[in-house]
Amino acid sequence: MMTTGGPRVGGPGTLNQLFFDAVERYDKPNALQVKRNGRYEPISHRTVLERVRRVALGLQELGVRAGDRVAILSENRPEWAIADFACLSVGVTDVPIYPNLPADQAAYMLRDSGCAAIFVSDAAQAAKVGSVRGNCPALRQVITFADAVANADLTLASLETRGAAVDHDDRRRIYRERALAVRPNDVATIIYTSGTTGEPKGVMLTHDNIFSNVQAACTAIPFTGEDVGLSFLPLSHIFERMAGHYQMFATGTSIAYAESMDTVPENLVEVRPTLVLSVPRLYEKMYARVLDTAMSGSAVKKRIFIWARDVADQWANVVLAGGTPRGALAMRYRIAQRLVFSKLKARTGGRLRYFVSGGAPLAPEINKFFYAAGLVILEGYGLTETSPVISVNTPSNFRIGTVGKPIAGVEVSIAPDGEILVRGPNVMKGYFNKPAATAEAIDADGWFHTGDIGELRDDFLSITDRKKDLIVTAGGKNIAPQPIENLIKTNKYVNQVVMLGDKRKFPIVLVVPNWDTLGAWAATQHIPATSHADLLATPAVRAKMEAEVMGTVQHLAHFEMPKKIGLLEHEFSIERGDLTPTLKVKRRVVDRTYKSLIDSLYAEPVPGGRATSAGAAAESAD
Repeated sequence: MMTTGGPRVGGPGTLNQLFFDAVERYDKPNALQVKRNGRYEPISHRTVLERVRRVALGLQELGVRAGDRVAILSENRPEWAIADFACLSVGVTDVPIYPNLPADQAAYMLRDSGCAAIFVSDAAQAAKVGSVRGNCPALRQVITFADAVANADLTLASLETRGAAVDHDDRRRIYRERALAVRPNDVATIIYTSGTTGEPKGVMLTHDNIFSNVQAACTAIPFTGEDVGLSFLPLSHIFERMAGHYQMFATGTSIAYAESMDTVPENLVEVRPTLVLSVPRLYEKMYARVLDTAMSGSAVKKRIFIWARDVADQWANVVLAGGTPRGALAMRYRIAQRLVFSKLKARTGGRLRYFVSGGAPLAPEINKFFYAAGLVILEGYGLTETSPVISVNTPSNFRIGTVGKPIAGVEVSIAPDGEILVRGPNVMKGYFNKPAATAEAIDADGWFHTGDIGELRDDFLSITDRKKDLIVTAGGKNIAPQPIENLIKTNKYVNQVVMLGDKRKFPIVLVVPNWDTLGAWAATQHIPATSHADLLATPAVRAKMEAEVMGTVQHLAHFEMPKKIGLLEHEFSIERGDLTPTLKVKRRVVDRTYKSLIDSLYAEPVPGGRATSAGAAAESAD
């Protein structure tokens, strides 16, 4: 069994210690930034400190006590951070809930964790909680961030007023002493997993689980103390929670909150961040947009882009091999930057130092394109149960196609069957109310079984696939679907893709086309279409999509090649139930939802080795 890892950075600590230290060390006017009345406004460290303390004291006045659980159901905003730090400072365990979850799933988490109170962002979220409040017997208070008490018991402002009324010197001193007396092994948060294969489990993360991860990540990725980050991934997810919230606060990074996921492109230009955390979906969309813009332009524009991309690729090959581009190549690269890639950088605000990618695999082709363009994506790997970072590429240890080396204090081992095992201070305390599941996940030697398959080369970790996602065909061939899906997604005609085929004769793929690109192509072919369904019903369109998909995977081994392609009209989505809140495909749900289409693909003969079918709409799971 191959193992790698190094000693942790520093000793155990708490997130309360992290909070107070950062406020005292930096004391900046723009700890947080929020867009109001058309412009970003700063919130100082001193203001954050005061509001956190008053919310904390207000919670105590409501009867909330150390050891209680309090939920946060909100989009990213300053109040989310204030509520979180307030809960932690009085020894409360908070329970983040994704704002886009339906009411019944939110109710399950509130009921399972026994939350005594919940913070909600607005009237809509309060109404969601109100619709299921009767099923949550422990829930006593609903606190809204809105100005008016609609479907809630009180506003955050009134809670702060309660806290301010008792915010005198003695109470303030006692508050701080008790906050710093919280122990590293106390549970800070319960984060519910996405549940791709079953009901969500509450992951108990201690103060030191996350604190140790922040310490190690801060040594792996350099921060200047003057960085600016744009926060848009859900704070309910541990990736954004640790890296975009605690780590940025601990390093004096100014945290600017995007207005929504839809406004991220606009907010990037306004905030001009130096650091951006995202899941691969953002990079996939940016890559597809760049390709589509370049290839649909004039012949001259297209030739310039292809030339610049080739030059940048040559430059990247030299740099990634440890060399320094010189002479004609260096000169051509400077020209390519001015003509093409400077425009891409401008869309990120023009001063980005690093992208960081996590949450799902990033296609190496996309990573290399950004690297060649001069935009570095530091890809990492982790799980909710590991707080989350296990490994990450860094500026000094960077290898595309891997998720970097394990961070300090984290041991990584590869089991005989290829599963990645992890041990360290970042590994969860366990699953809430699920001792059997905890014992199954963490063995007697303290190794957490990730469920991912991977390998170590020169201490760099590579992820092959999820253990449960591996496809074993009826002929006994093992296929890792994620790398193939990522490859297919690099095609500009493809929006989403999922590969299926476990225990079947051969693999197939279901593809959601990029409707803008496909529609533009159809127009050039004079193919009339009033809807996506019309396009899918057109033989020429199906043939075009087959050619694009199969051309992308033509170098794969024969047994890995998808033999048939199903085209879908609707995107996979959280609302439709086939994506988790972290945008992972629920393969079992997809398999069930599109059962008739999938069965038809396997029932038909395979002329010439493959065929394409279309599914115009999602079928009923029943």
